[in-house]
Amino acid sequence: MNILETLQNSNMLPDIYRKMTREEMELRVLELKARYGKKLFIPGHHYQKDEVIQFADAIGDSLKLAQISAENTEAEFIVFCGVHFMAETADILTSNHQKVFLPDMRAGCSMADMADIYQTERAWVRLQEIFGDTILPLTYVNSTAAIKAFVGTFGGATVTSSNAESMVKWAFSQKERILFLPDQHLGRNTAVNLGVCQDEMAVWDPNNEILEYSGDPLKIKVILWKGHCSVHENFTVRNIADIRSRNPEMKIIVHPECRREVVELSDEAGSTSFIIDMIEKAESGSSWAIGTEMNLVSRLIKNHPDKNIISLNPHMCPCLTMNRIDLPHLVWCLESLESGKNHNIIEVSKDIALNAKMALEKMLNI
Repeated sequence: MNILETLQNSNMLPDIYRKMTREEMELRVLELKARYGKKLFIPGHHYQKDEVIQFADAIGDSLKLAQISAENTEAEFIVFCGVHFMAETADILTSNHQKVFLPDMRAGCSMADMADIYQTERAWVRLQEIFGDTILPLTYVNSTAAIKAFVGTFGGATVTSSNAESMVKWAFSQKERILFLPDQHLGRNTAVNLGVCQDEMAVWDPNNEILEYSGDPLKIKVILWKGHCSVHENFTVRNIADIRSRNPEMKIIVHPECRREVVELSDEAGSTSFIIDMIEKAESGSSWAIGTEMNLVSRLIKNHPDKNIISLNPHMCPCLTMNRIDLPHLVWCLESLESGKNHNIIEVSKDIALNAKMALEKMLNI
């Protein structure tokens, strides 16, 4: 058996969990949660399935959950129901006595994977050749620990979809230009909201290692990494046109990871927390088309039966990688704690964690 096969087999769900009924698995989770008590903490991201989120001790976005995990010092085992970069952030912020687990190691993030550290280091060298020491790097928290560490090393910071505008403002007070990783759409939408013209933005293509821009490069203020969210990029102008034609009174609210033209045509745009808050505060009987992940939209529909809520894209599927965290994997992960096997531990190396924490703390301090 080669190394790849060994790694694949070590993370392969045992057949016993495929054969358990949902009721058996739910009872087992409740039993293990009761047994471990405060030693076990299960954070669940907003995009998780209902079968998993029902057992979450806290529900929120990735940074909030990592912070809550760190504050919960009694918890020795953090079983993070989200994706890989989220569990990495939790490991960076938690104490040495706490261990972070991801129920399924295949639960990654396509956006985070669009900026690997080797591409980023090569891009930085090339951009320094073009622009000199005039660039400050910023990275969306939806990025790997290595990218966060890179940003921290060069004096930059992380950003969230909630605080992106304030962080970009801060970055411009430090340097003439910014490099925004890894989501070009959040970067573009944020910059436009702050008054930066689109002809002052360029896109760095990491695969071809070229700067996509026509004109005088000295006019560039924002360099956008060519990455995107595979879910939010699937909301289109056509989706909005269909809603407007069928139900002109319906409000459209989208996440800023959507394309610029979609955000421009929507009534509201904001972070996951912003979307949830808007729906909760909306009048009974109001109508909403929401452009974000389908598990969350379905939950909002369920939780607000007094409102007419639909997905902006009627053919949208849940986030495929987020959906890898399911009830069988959760049970398997919890039972591994009991057996002492402790598979699927997320451990960020000390040097990367140190610099990544610098980028995170700079954002939190600002």
